[in-house]
Amino acid sequence: MRRLTQSIMAAAVAAGVTSVAHSAILPDVQSNSQWFIDGQAAIDKQLNQTHLTNAKNVIVFVGDGMGVSTVTAARILAGQRVGNSGEENFLSFEQMPYSAQVKTYNTNQQTPDSAGTMTAMMTGVKTKAGVINIAPDSDRANCDMANGYELKTALELAEDQGLSTGVVSTARVTHATPAATYAKVSERNWESDDGMPDEAKEAGCKDIATQLVELEVGDGIDVVLGGGRRHFIPETMTDSEGKTGKRTDGRDLTNEWLERYSGQAAFYVEDQSSFSGLDLANTDKLLGLFNSSHMEYNADRLNDIGGEPTLTEMTQGAIDVLKKNDNGYVLMVESGRIDHAHHAGNAYRALDDTIEFANAVQYAMDNTNPEETLIIVTADHSHVFTIAGYPQRGNPILGLVKSTDANGQPLAEPAVASDGMPYTTVSYTNGLGFADYGTGNGGDQRYGDDSHMGGRVDLTAIDTTQSGFHQEALVPLSSETHAGEDITVHAVGPGAQLLQGVIEQNVIFHVINQAAELGGDTYQ
Repeated sequence: MRRLTQSIMAAAVAAGVTSVAHSAILPDVQSNSQWFIDGQAAIDKQLNQTHLTNAKNVIVFVGDGMGVSTVTAARILAGQRVGNSGEENFLSFEQMPYSAQVKTYNTNQQTPDSAGTMTAMMTGVKTKAGVINIAPDSDRANCDMANGYELKTALELAEDQGLSTGVVSTARVTHATPAATYAKVSERNWESDDGMPDEAKEAGCKDIATQLVELEVGDGIDVVLGGGRRHFIPETMTDSEGKTGKRTDGRDLTNEWLERYSGQAAFYVEDQSSFSGLDLANTDKLLGLFNSSHMEYNADRLNDIGGEPTLTEMTQGAIDVLKKNDNGYVLMVESGRIDHAHHAGNAYRALDDTIEFANAVQYAMDNTNPEETLIIVTADHSHVFTIAGYPQRGNPILGLVKSTDANGQPLAEPAVASDGMPYTTVSYTNGLGFADYGTGNGGDQRYGDDSHMGGRVDLTAIDTTQSGFHQEALVPLSSETHAGEDITVHAVGPGAQLLQGVIEQNVIFHVINQAAELGGDTYQ
Protein backbone atom coordinates (compact mmCIF):
# COMPACT_ATOMS: atom_id res chain seq x y z
CA MET A 1 0.00 0.00 0.00
CA ARG A 2 2.84 2.39 0.90
CA ARG A 3 4.59 1.66 -2.41
CA LEU A 4 1.35 2.34 -4.29
CA THR A 5 0.89 5.67 -2.50
CA GLN A 6 4.48 6.63 -3.23
CA SER A 7 3.96 5.74 -6.92
CA ILE A 8 0.83 7.92 -7.12
CA MET A 9 2.70 10.83 -5.50
CA ALA A 10 5.62 10.40 -7.89
CA ALA A 11 3.26 10.40 -10.85
CA ALA A 12 1.58 13.54 -9.55
CA VAL A 13 4.90 15.31 -9.27
CA ALA A 14 5.85 14.21 -12.79
CA ALA A 15 2.55 15.57 -14.06
CA GLY A 16 3.24 18.95 -12.44
CA VAL A 17 0.75 18.57 -9.61
CA THR A 18 2.22 20.35 -6.57
CA SER A 19 -0.02 18.86 -3.89
CA VAL A 20 -1.96 15.64 -3.47
CA ALA A 21 -2.86 16.21 0.16
CA HIS A 22 -6.35 15.18 1.18
CA SER A 23 -8.40 17.09 3.71
CA ALA A 24 -9.34 15.10 6.78
CA ILE A 25 -12.25 15.63 9.13
CA LEU A 26 -11.22 15.52 12.77
CA PRO A 27 -13.68 15.05 15.62
CA ASP A 28 -14.78 18.33 17.18
CA VAL A 29 -13.45 17.17 20.53
CA GLN A 30 -10.02 17.05 18.86
CA SER A 31 -9.99 20.09 16.59
CA ASN A 32 -11.65 22.32 19.20
CA SER A 33 -9.25 21.27 21.96
CA GLN A 34 -7.13 24.14 23.19
CA TRP A 35 -4.15 21.76 23.16
CA PHE A 36 -4.73 21.16 19.46
CA ILE A 37 -5.21 24.87 18.68
CA ASP A 38 -2.09 25.89 20.62
CA GLY A 39 -0.05 23.18 18.91
CA GLN A 40 -1.02 24.44 15.46
CA ALA A 41 -0.20 28.00 16.52
CA ALA A 42 3.28 26.85 17.58
CA ILE A 43 3.87 25.32 14.14
CA ASP A 44 2.59 28.44 12.38
CA LYS A 45 4.97 30.56 14.44
CA GLN A 46 7.92 28.44 13.31
CA LEU A 47 6.82 28.56 9.67
CA ASN A 48 6.81 32.35 9.79
CA GLN A 49 10.38 32.69 11.05
CA THR A 50 12.82 34.68 8.94
CA HIS A 51 16.49 33.72 8.85
CA LEU A 52 18.71 36.74 9.46
CA THR A 53 22.44 36.10 9.30
CA ASN A 54 24.51 39.00 10.62
CA ALA A 55 24.24 40.30 14.18
CA LYS A 56 25.37 43.74 15.29
CA ASN A 57 25.08 42.74 18.95
CA VAL A 58 25.35 39.44 20.82
CA ILE A 59 24.11 38.76 24.34
CA VAL A 60 24.98 35.39 25.87
CA PHE A 61 22.99 34.48 28.98
CA VAL A 62 24.40 31.63 31.08
CA GLY A 63 22.40 30.07 33.88
CA ASP A 64 25.17 28.37 35.84
CA GLY A 65 23.99 24.87 36.70
CA MET A 66 20.64 25.43 34.96
CA GLY A 67 19.92 21.92 33.75
CA VAL A 68 16.69 20.83 32.10
CA SER A 69 15.08 19.80 35.39
CA THR A 70 15.93 23.21 36.85
CA VAL A 71 14.27 24.96 33.91
CA THR A 72 11.19 22.74 34.24
CA ALA A 73 10.83 23.28 37.99
CA ALA A 74 11.43 27.03 37.70
CA ARG A 75 8.83 27.25 34.94
CA ILE A 76 6.29 25.54 37.19
CA LEU A 77 7.18 27.65 40.23
CA ALA A 78 6.89 30.87 38.23
CA GLY A 79 3.47 29.84 36.99
CA GLN A 80 2.30 28.86 40.46
CA ARG A 81 3.42 32.20 41.88
CA VAL A 82 0.85 33.94 39.69
CA GLY A 83 -1.95 31.56 40.61
CA ASN A 84 -1.77 28.97 37.84
CA SER A 85 -1.08 25.26 38.02
CA GLY A 86 2.38 26.00 36.61
CA GLU A 87 3.04 23.21 34.14
CA GLU A 88 1.56 25.16 31.22
CA ASN A 89 3.86 28.12 31.86
CA PHE A 90 6.87 29.16 29.77
CA LEU A 91 9.95 31.02 30.93
CA SER A 92 10.93 33.90 28.67
CA PHE A 93 13.71 32.11 26.82
CA GLU A 94 11.66 28.95 26.27
CA GLN A 95 9.61 30.92 23.75
CA MET A 96 12.61 31.62 21.57
CA PRO A 97 12.24 30.04 18.11
CA TYR A 98 15.43 27.98 18.06
CA SER A 99 16.96 25.55 20.50
CA ALA A 100 19.43 22.70 20.64
CA GLN A 101 20.66 20.02 22.98
CA VAL A 102 24.23 20.61 24.19
CA LYS A 103 26.85 18.06 25.25
CA THR A 104 28.83 19.41 28.20
CA TYR A 105 31.68 17.01 29.00
CA ASN A 106 35.21 18.32 29.56
CA THR A 107 38.17 16.73 27.79
CA ASN A 108 39.09 14.85 30.98
CA GLN A 109 35.74 14.47 32.79
CA GLN A 110 32.32 13.04 31.93
CA THR A 111 30.71 15.40 34.43
CA PRO A 112 32.14 18.88 33.80
CA ASP A 113 32.95 22.04 35.69
CA SER A 114 32.27 25.64 34.72
CA ALA A 115 35.84 26.53 33.75
CA GLY A 116 36.08 23.94 31.01
CA THR A 117 32.51 24.38 29.78
CA MET A 118 32.64 28.17 29.55
CA THR A 119 36.01 27.96 27.83
CA ALA A 120 34.32 25.85 25.16
CA MET A 121 31.58 28.44 24.67
CA MET A 122 33.97 31.40 24.62
CA THR A 123 36.79 29.97 22.46
CA GLY A 124 35.40 27.08 20.43
CA VAL A 125 37.83 24.65 22.10
CA LYS A 126 36.98 22.13 24.80
CA THR A 127 39.49 21.76 27.61
CA LYS A 128 40.08 20.22 31.03
CA ALA A 129 37.98 20.85 34.11
CA GLY A 130 39.30 23.69 36.23
CA VAL A 131 41.22 25.27 33.36
CA ILE A 132 40.25 28.64 31.86
CA ASN A 133 41.07 29.42 28.22
CA ILE A 134 44.11 27.14 28.13
CA ALA A 135 44.14 24.35 25.53
CA PRO A 136 43.80 20.78 26.86
CA ASP A 137 47.43 20.01 25.98
CA SER A 138 48.43 21.70 29.25
CA ASP A 139 47.96 20.31 32.74
CA ARG A 140 45.75 21.98 35.31
CA ALA A 141 47.52 24.32 37.77
CA ASN A 142 50.76 24.16 35.78
CA CYS A 143 51.84 27.73 34.97
CA ASP A 144 54.93 26.86 32.93
CA MET A 145 53.15 24.25 30.85
CA ALA A 146 50.32 26.65 29.92
CA ASN A 147 52.68 28.97 28.07
CA GLY A 148 51.86 28.88 24.38
CA TYR A 149 48.49 27.20 24.84
CA GLU A 150 46.44 30.33 25.59
CA LEU A 151 43.12 30.68 23.73
CA LYS A 152 41.45 33.87 22.51
CA THR A 153 37.86 34.55 23.59
CA ALA A 154 34.82 35.94 21.80
CA LEU A 155 34.98 39.09 23.95
CA GLU A 156 38.60 39.64 22.98
CA LEU A 157 37.74 39.20 19.31
CA ALA A 158 34.91 41.71 19.76
CA GLU A 159 37.36 44.21 21.28
CA ASP A 160 39.66 43.67 18.30
CA GLN A 161 36.77 44.56 15.99
CA GLY A 162 35.97 47.78 17.84
CA LEU A 163 32.85 46.46 19.54
CA SER A 164 32.02 47.25 23.16
CA THR A 165 32.06 44.38 25.66
CA GLY A 166 30.49 43.58 28.99
CA VAL A 167 30.47 40.95 31.71
CA VAL A 168 27.68 40.64 34.28
CA SER A 169 27.43 37.99 37.00
CA THR A 170 25.80 37.39 40.37
CA ALA A 171 28.93 35.40 41.28
CA ARG A 172 32.38 36.88 41.80
CA VAL A 173 33.48 38.37 38.48
CA THR A 174 36.69 36.39 38.92
CA HIS A 175 34.75 33.12 39.26
CA ALA A 176 35.10 30.50 36.52
CA THR A 177 32.22 31.44 34.22
CA PRO A 178 32.74 35.23 34.02
CA ALA A 179 36.53 34.79 34.11
CA ALA A 180 36.36 32.62 31.00
CA THR A 181 35.30 35.66 28.99
CA TYR A 182 38.67 37.37 29.45
CA ALA A 183 41.26 35.44 31.52
CA LYS A 184 43.77 32.73 30.67
CA VAL A 185 44.79 30.67 33.66
CA SER A 186 45.53 27.02 34.26
CA GLU A 187 43.81 27.02 37.68
CA ARG A 188 40.37 28.54 38.18
CA ASN A 189 41.05 29.15 41.88
CA TRP A 190 43.79 31.71 41.15
CA GLU A 191 41.24 34.52 41.49
CA SER A 192 43.76 36.77 43.25
CA ASP A 193 47.44 36.46 44.10
CA ASP A 194 46.74 35.01 47.55
CA GLY A 195 45.54 31.79 45.94
CA MET A 196 48.57 31.30 43.73
CA PRO A 197 51.62 29.17 44.61
CA ASP A 198 54.98 30.93 44.62
CA GLU A 199 56.23 28.96 41.62
CA ALA A 200 53.31 30.26 39.52
CA LYS A 201 54.03 33.85 40.50
CA GLU A 202 57.74 33.41 39.81
CA ALA A 203 56.91 31.96 36.40
CA GLY A 204 55.05 35.16 35.53
CA CYS A 205 51.48 33.91 35.69
CA LYS A 206 48.90 36.54 36.67
CA ASP A 207 45.84 36.07 38.83
CA ILE A 208 42.39 36.50 37.31
CA ALA A 209 41.56 39.88 38.87
CA THR A 210 44.81 41.34 37.62
CA GLN A 211 44.14 40.02 34.13
CA LEU A 212 40.75 41.74 34.12
CA VAL A 213 42.15 45.14 35.07
CA GLU A 214 45.18 44.85 32.79
CA LEU A 215 43.42 43.32 29.76
CA GLU A 216 45.35 44.64 26.78
CA VAL A 217 42.97 43.68 23.97
CA GLY A 218 41.19 46.77 22.61
CA ASP A 219 40.72 49.15 25.50
CA GLY A 220 39.57 46.47 27.94
CA ILE A 221 36.08 45.38 28.97
CA ASP A 222 33.69 48.32 29.08
CA VAL A 223 31.22 47.06 31.72
CA VAL A 224 31.96 44.64 34.56
CA LEU A 225 29.23 44.08 37.17
CA GLY A 226 29.05 41.44 39.89
CA GLY A 227 30.66 40.34 43.12
CA GLY A 228 34.21 39.55 44.19
CA ARG A 229 35.49 42.83 45.62
CA ARG A 230 37.86 41.00 47.96
CA HIS A 231 40.04 39.86 45.07
CA PHE A 232 40.62 43.45 43.93
CA ILE A 233 41.75 45.01 47.20
CA PRO A 234 44.65 44.25 49.58
CA GLU A 235 44.31 42.33 52.83
CA THR A 236 45.16 45.55 54.67
CA MET A 237 42.14 47.37 53.22
CA THR A 238 38.54 47.29 54.49
CA ASP A 239 35.67 47.68 52.04
CA SER A 240 32.25 49.31 52.44
CA GLU A 241 30.90 46.15 54.11
CA GLY A 242 33.68 46.18 56.70
CA LYS A 243 35.38 43.17 55.08
CA THR A 244 39.06 42.98 54.24
CA GLY A 245 40.55 42.11 50.90
CA LYS A 246 42.48 39.01 49.86
CA ARG A 247 45.39 40.43 47.91
CA THR A 248 48.86 39.95 49.42
CA ASP A 249 50.66 42.17 46.89
CA GLY A 250 49.26 45.39 48.37
CA ARG A 251 47.57 46.41 45.12
CA ASP A 252 44.19 48.14 45.01
CA LEU A 253 42.98 47.08 41.59
CA THR A 254 39.80 49.15 41.81
CA ASN A 255 41.94 52.29 42.01
CA GLU A 256 44.23 51.04 39.24
CA TRP A 257 41.18 50.49 37.05
CA LEU A 258 40.02 54.07 37.64
CA GLU A 259 43.49 55.39 36.88
CA ARG A 260 43.62 53.42 33.64
CA TYR A 261 40.46 55.13 32.40
CA SER A 262 41.05 58.53 33.99
CA GLY A 263 40.56 60.28 30.66
CA GLN A 264 37.10 58.80 30.18
CA ALA A 265 33.76 58.87 31.98
CA ALA A 266 34.68 55.87 34.16
CA PHE A 267 32.92 54.94 37.38
CA TYR A 268 33.45 52.39 40.12
CA VAL A 269 30.46 51.55 42.40
CA GLU A 270 29.90 49.18 45.31
CA ASP A 271 26.17 49.35 46.10
CA GLN A 272 22.77 49.66 44.51
CA SER A 273 22.22 53.32 45.36
CA SER A 274 25.48 54.36 43.70
CA PHE A 275 24.69 52.20 40.71
CA SER A 276 21.15 53.59 40.38
CA GLY A 277 22.48 57.14 40.56
CA LEU A 278 24.73 56.80 37.52
CA ASP A 279 24.05 58.68 34.31
CA LEU A 280 24.54 55.67 32.07
CA ALA A 281 23.98 57.67 28.89
CA ASN A 282 27.20 59.49 29.73
CA THR A 283 29.17 56.53 31.09
CA ASP A 284 32.02 55.06 29.05
CA LYS A 285 33.46 52.56 31.52
CA LEU A 286 31.73 50.93 34.49
CA LEU A 287 33.05 48.62 37.21
CA GLY A 288 30.58 47.52 39.87
CA LEU A 289 31.62 45.13 42.64
CA PHE A 290 28.58 44.73 44.87
CA ASN A 291 29.79 42.16 47.37
CA SER A 292 33.06 41.07 48.95
CA SER A 293 32.38 37.56 47.63
CA HIS A 294 29.43 36.34 45.56
CA MET A 295 26.38 38.55 45.38
CA GLU A 296 23.38 37.51 47.47
CA TYR A 297 20.80 35.04 46.27
CA ASN A 298 17.86 36.89 44.78
CA ALA A 299 15.71 35.82 47.75
CA ASP A 300 18.19 37.37 50.21
CA ARG A 301 19.22 40.42 48.20
CA LEU A 302 17.17 42.98 50.15
CA ASN A 303 18.85 41.95 53.40
CA ASP A 304 22.31 42.86 52.10
CA ILE A 305 24.10 45.84 53.67
CA GLY A 306 23.96 48.75 51.24
CA GLY A 307 21.80 46.83 48.82
CA GLU A 308 22.55 45.05 45.58
CA PRO A 309 20.98 45.45 42.16
CA THR A 310 19.04 42.57 40.66
CA LEU A 311 20.37 40.63 37.68
CA THR A 312 17.75 42.38 35.56
CA GLU A 313 18.93 45.80 36.75
CA MET A 314 22.56 44.93 36.00
CA THR A 315 21.56 43.67 32.56
CA GLN A 316 19.71 46.91 31.92
CA GLY A 317 22.69 48.99 33.04
CA ALA A 318 25.11 47.04 30.87
CA ILE A 319 22.95 47.37 27.76
CA ASP A 320 22.47 51.10 28.36
CA VAL A 321 26.23 51.66 28.41
CA LEU A 322 27.15 49.28 25.60
CA LYS A 323 24.45 50.21 23.09
CA LYS A 324 26.04 53.61 22.49
CA ASN A 325 28.71 51.98 20.32
CA ASP A 326 27.59 52.13 16.67
CA ASN A 327 29.78 49.11 15.94
CA GLY A 328 27.76 46.96 18.36
CA TYR A 329 28.64 44.94 21.45
CA VAL A 330 29.11 41.49 22.95
CA LEU A 331 27.72 40.97 26.46
CA MET A 332 27.80 37.93 28.73
CA VAL A 333 25.28 37.74 31.59
CA GLU A 334 25.56 34.94 34.17
CA SER A 335 23.20 33.91 36.93
CA GLY A 336 25.94 32.29 38.96
CA ARG A 337 24.11 31.45 42.13
CA ILE A 338 21.70 28.93 40.64
CA ASP A 339 24.69 26.64 40.81
CA HIS A 340 25.56 27.51 44.41
CA ALA A 341 22.05 26.91 45.70
CA HIS A 342 22.03 23.49 44.05
CA HIS A 343 25.39 22.64 45.60
CA ALA A 344 23.79 23.42 48.97
CA GLY A 345 20.78 21.25 48.15
CA ASN A 346 18.49 24.28 48.36
CA ALA A 347 16.00 24.08 45.51
CA TYR A 348 14.07 27.22 46.50
CA ARG A 349 16.97 29.58 45.96
CA ALA A 350 18.11 27.79 42.80
CA LEU A 351 14.66 28.13 41.25
CA ASP A 352 14.11 31.67 42.48
CA ASP A 353 17.39 32.76 40.89
CA THR A 354 16.38 30.97 37.68
CA ILE A 355 13.15 32.97 37.57
CA GLU A 356 15.06 36.23 38.02
CA PHE A 357 17.43 35.05 35.27
CA ALA A 358 14.41 34.62 32.98
CA ASN A 359 13.31 38.15 33.90
CA ALA A 360 16.70 39.48 32.82
CA VAL A 361 16.39 37.63 29.51
CA GLN A 362 12.92 39.10 29.01
CA TYR A 363 14.30 42.59 29.59
CA ALA A 364 16.95 42.03 26.92
CA MET A 365 14.37 40.67 24.48
CA ASP A 366 12.10 43.67 25.06
CA ASN A 367 14.82 46.30 24.83
CA THR A 368 16.94 45.25 21.87
CA ASN A 369 16.24 45.10 18.15
CA PRO A 370 15.56 41.45 17.22
CA GLU A 371 16.79 42.11 13.68
CA GLU A 372 20.26 43.08 14.85
CA THR A 373 20.75 41.36 18.22
CA LEU A 374 21.46 37.66 18.68
CA ILE A 375 20.41 36.50 22.14
CA ILE A 376 21.63 33.09 23.28
CA VAL A 377 20.44 31.51 26.53
CA THR A 378 22.12 28.40 27.85
CA ALA A 379 23.77 26.72 30.84
CA ASP A 380 27.28 25.47 31.40
CA HIS A 381 26.20 22.18 33.00
CA SER A 382 23.37 20.63 34.99
CA HIS A 383 22.95 19.28 38.54
CA VAL A 384 21.73 16.03 40.08
CA PHE A 385 18.35 17.63 40.71
CA THR A 386 15.23 15.72 39.80
CA ILE A 387 11.41 15.93 39.66
CA ALA A 388 9.59 12.70 40.47
CA GLY A 389 6.94 10.89 42.51
CA TYR A 390 3.77 11.22 40.32
CA PRO A 391 2.43 14.44 41.85
CA GLN A 392 -0.93 15.64 40.58
CA ARG A 393 -0.97 18.58 38.19
CA GLY A 394 -0.69 21.87 40.06
CA ASN A 395 0.91 20.26 43.09
CA PRO A 396 3.32 22.82 44.64
CA ILE A 397 6.63 22.08 42.95
CA LEU A 398 8.48 22.51 46.26
CA GLY A 399 5.82 20.68 48.25
CA LEU A 400 5.09 17.14 49.35
CA VAL A 401 3.87 14.78 46.65
CA LYS A 402 0.09 14.43 46.44
CA SER A 403 -0.86 11.97 43.73
CA THR A 404 -4.05 10.83 41.97
CA ASP A 405 -6.41 7.91 42.58
CA ALA A 406 -7.32 5.00 40.29
CA ASN A 407 -9.71 7.24 38.34
CA GLY A 408 -7.10 9.95 37.87
CA GLN A 409 -8.66 12.26 40.44
CA PRO A 410 -6.51 14.20 42.93
CA LEU A 411 -5.87 12.79 46.38
CA ALA A 412 -5.95 15.09 49.40
CA GLU A 413 -3.28 13.40 51.49
CA PRO A 414 0.44 13.25 50.68
CA ALA A 415 1.81 10.07 49.18
CA VAL A 416 4.14 8.07 51.42
CA ALA A 417 7.30 6.12 50.69
CA SER A 418 7.91 2.53 51.72
CA ASP A 419 8.93 3.77 55.16
CA GLY A 420 5.49 5.32 55.67
CA MET A 421 6.71 8.93 55.47
CA PRO A 422 5.91 11.61 52.86
CA TYR A 423 8.45 12.96 50.39
CA THR A 424 8.92 16.00 48.17
CA THR A 425 8.54 16.25 44.40
CA VAL A 426 12.06 17.63 43.94
CA SER A 427 15.15 16.06 45.43
CA TYR A 428 18.86 15.49 44.84
CA THR A 429 20.84 12.37 44.04
CA ASN A 430 23.65 13.41 46.37
CA GLY A 431 24.74 16.13 48.75
CA LEU A 432 24.26 17.47 52.25
CA GLY A 433 20.58 16.52 52.36
CA PHE A 434 21.49 13.00 53.39
CA ALA A 435 23.00 14.10 56.72
CA ASP A 436 20.64 15.01 59.56
CA TYR A 437 22.26 18.31 60.46
CA GLY A 438 18.96 20.16 60.73
CA THR A 439 17.87 19.03 64.18
CA GLY A 440 19.40 19.69 67.54
CA ASN A 441 21.81 22.42 66.51
CA GLY A 442 19.56 25.35 65.65
CA GLY A 443 19.63 24.79 61.90
CA ASP A 444 21.40 27.05 59.48
CA GLN A 445 22.03 30.31 61.28
CA ARG A 446 22.36 32.19 58.00
CA TYR A 447 18.74 31.47 57.17
CA GLY A 448 17.54 31.57 60.80
CA ASP A 449 15.63 28.34 60.58
CA ASP A 450 15.80 24.69 61.54
CA SER A 451 14.71 23.30 58.22
CA HIS A 452 17.76 21.42 56.93
CA MET A 453 16.34 17.93 56.88
CA GLY A 454 18.35 14.90 55.93
CA GLY A 455 18.25 11.15 55.84
CA ARG A 456 14.63 10.07 56.05
CA VAL A 457 12.86 12.28 58.56
CA ASP A 458 9.13 12.83 58.83
CA LEU A 459 8.26 15.90 56.73
CA THR A 460 4.56 15.87 57.59
CA ALA A 461 4.72 19.00 59.73
CA ILE A 462 7.52 20.72 57.77
CA ASP A 463 6.85 23.51 55.27
CA THR A 464 9.09 22.29 52.45
CA THR A 465 8.24 25.34 50.32
CA GLN A 466 10.05 27.81 52.58
CA SER A 467 13.23 29.41 51.28
CA GLY A 468 15.53 27.77 53.83
CA PHE A 469 14.43 24.18 53.29
CA HIS A 470 17.12 21.88 51.92
CA GLN A 471 15.84 18.83 50.04
CA GLU A 472 16.69 15.26 50.86
CA ALA A 473 19.50 13.49 49.02
CA LEU A 474 20.38 9.86 48.41
CA VAL A 475 24.18 9.82 48.60
CA PRO A 476 25.97 11.69 51.42
CA LEU A 477 28.47 14.24 50.14
CA SER A 478 29.73 17.51 51.58
CA SER A 479 28.36 19.29 48.50
CA GLU A 480 25.85 18.28 45.84
CA THR A 481 27.55 17.72 42.49
CA HIS A 482 27.14 18.73 38.89
CA ALA A 483 25.53 16.22 36.52
CA GLY A 484 26.76 15.01 33.16
CA GLU A 485 23.64 15.00 30.99
CA ASP A 486 23.06 17.43 28.14
CA ILE A 487 21.70 20.92 28.72
CA THR A 488 19.78 23.19 26.33
CA VAL A 489 20.53 26.34 24.39
CA HIS A 490 17.82 28.73 23.18
CA ALA A 491 18.28 31.55 20.69
CA VAL A 492 16.57 34.38 18.84
CA GLY A 493 17.90 36.91 16.35
CA PRO A 494 20.42 36.82 13.50
CA GLY A 495 22.21 33.47 13.42
CA ALA A 496 19.84 31.82 15.91
CA GLN A 497 18.83 29.22 13.31
CA LEU A 498 22.34 27.75 13.52
CA LEU A 499 21.50 26.34 16.94
CA GLN A 500 19.51 23.18 16.24
CA GLY A 501 19.86 19.47 16.88
CA VAL A 502 22.43 17.97 19.24
CA ILE A 503 25.68 19.92 19.36
CA GLU A 504 29.00 19.99 21.13
CA GLN A 505 29.27 22.90 23.56
CA ASN A 506 32.12 24.55 21.66
CA VAL A 507 29.81 25.05 18.66
CA ILE A 508 28.20 27.97 20.54
CA PHE A 509 31.38 30.01 20.07
CA HIS A 510 31.30 29.40 16.34
CA VAL A 511 27.69 30.58 16.14
CA ILE A 512 28.64 33.81 17.93
CA ASN A 513 31.74 34.22 15.78
CA GLN A 514 29.86 33.64 12.54
CA ALA A 515 26.83 35.81 13.37
CA ALA A 516 28.81 38.79 14.69
CA GLU A 517 31.62 38.39 12.13
CA LEU A 518 34.27 38.56 14.82
CA GLY A 519 37.00 37.37 12.49
CA GLY A 520 38.08 34.40 14.58
CA ASP A 521 37.93 32.03 11.61
CA THR A 522 37.83 31.90 7.83
CA TYR A 523 34.05 32.03 7.41
CA GLN A 524 32.98 34.05 4.36
